[in-house]
Amino acid sequence: MSVTNPSSASPLTHFDAQGQAHMVDVGDKANTRRVAVTEGRITMQPETLALIQAGNAKKGDVLGIARIAGIQAAKKTSDLIPLCHPIALTRVAVEFDIEPDTHSVLCRATAECTGQTGVEMEALSAVSVALLTIYDMCKAVDRGMVIGGVRLMEKSGGKSGRFLARG
Repeated sequence: MSVTNPSSASPLTHFDAQGQAHMVDVGDKANTRRVAVTEGRITMQPETLALIQAGNAKKGDVLGIARIAGIQAAKKTSDLIPLCHPIALTRVAVEFDIEPDTHSVLCRATAECTGQTGVEMEALSAVSVALLTIYDMCKAVDRGMVIGGVRLMEKSGGKSGRFLARG
């Protein structure tokens, strides 16, 4: 299945003129400071959120372990996403906000580097795996948890400049 017409260039950078997937050549790009901020949310039963807040989950410190899992995921992104470049991250931060009104935990991840390609995928991986870790650690008491809203909130650096999500 061809993604593009071979006679036209694809607007998708991971496909060549013949529609074949390839790793984008970033060799001629300038090294710039690049930052990406992402977020996502996991919604659960009020009792599950109370367990997380009290630190009484059977498997231990849910948010502490989820933070480490998110950081580890950012560092392993190029192993998980086939066409991502390995990146020398200079910073990964994973933060959580408990939202009692919606019985949810909001996760924000920030990834930074100085390099030739962005860190959006690393930040998105961090949020996704952090939320999956919360699910894993709490599934014994709440299999109905819902993960959603994983998205890029902002990015800076590189040729495309700054992006800020709406709403």
